[in-house]
Amino acid sequence: MKRLIVLALFAVACVGAAEPVPADAPQAFQAPLAVKAPLVGLALAGSRLVAVGDYGVIILSDDRGATWRQARAVATRSLLTAVTFVDASRGFAVGHGGVILRTVDGGETWARVLVREGEALLAVWFENARHGIAVGSFGLALETNDGGDHWRELNVGEGEQRDRHLNGIFALKDDGTLLVTAEAGTLFRSTDRGRTWTTRPVPYNGSLWGGLALRDGAVLVFGMRGHVLRSDDKGLAWTDVPTGTDRSVTGGVQLADGTIVLVGLGGVVLRSDDGGRRYGVSVRPERQTFTAVAEGATSQLIVTSLTGLASVAIPPR
Repeated sequence: MKRLIVLALFAVACVGAAEPVPADAPQAFQAPLAVKAPLVGLALAGSRLVAVGDYGVIILSDDRGATWRQARAVATRSLLTAVTFVDASRGFAVGHGGVILRTVDGGETWARVLVREGEALLAVWFENARHGIAVGSFGLALETNDGGDHWRELNVGEGEQRDRHLNGIFALKDDGTLLVTAEAGTLFRSTDRGRTWTTRPVPYNGSLWGGLALRDGAVLVFGMRGHVLRSDDKGLAWTDVPTGTDRSVTGGVQLADGTIVLVGLGGVVLRSDDGGRRYGVSVRPERQTFTAVAEGATSQLIVTSLTGLASVAIPPR
């Protein structure tokens, strides 16, 4: 488990050159207990939930997490770290070995569109069906403008920040602003959909693992030792919000009713009912290493972890 935490969350990997996509890429094994595989990423494809993880495992749910099945074909056995969908059909997943996968059938089948041996991709964002960016270890950032057929390298950071591990990428609401969360308290910001980037100071020098754009325009980023930072001005200035925990935060979701739920290491679950300004803390007795979260059926959360899927009750107010 320690190895998986290091590889999936800290992205310690060697830099390598791009490799051509092999015609006979190995397929993920069909596993009877796929829901128990280490799972790292989670996304919605329309109303379908899609989770990705180790050994190329991808699982799907069409009933808000009540039942799951494995994708029919996935062209990798690498650890998959993140997944995103443009719409109910078209999506992308990234992972170790610099692999990028694409689906056009809602996650049923996945083809490999890029391989960069020795590198690790940790997060992926798509603006639309053609334009997307994937980020990962040692400052690796790749951009496509043709739906994943071709990719080019981007420089997100400069100088001493050039080689920071890039842990997450997400967009703010409606204005083209992007944020990349990185190690050592580094936060990169773009206001032109990734063409140019600046570094924003934040009041914390530990690794930031991800973020969440709220529906009211506010922004959260989160990471090591329970740190959650909040911005009300599209990521220009940040406040370190007390959370009541020192357990690292790895994923978050804003529920349909506006409630914010964050999850993290050691089974920690944080709930906020005031836009991320204050939090209630609970810790699951299983002490699982949670990696991502989505809203499930009534009063339930779907949470991925290094021991598979979990259905968790939304903490009370």
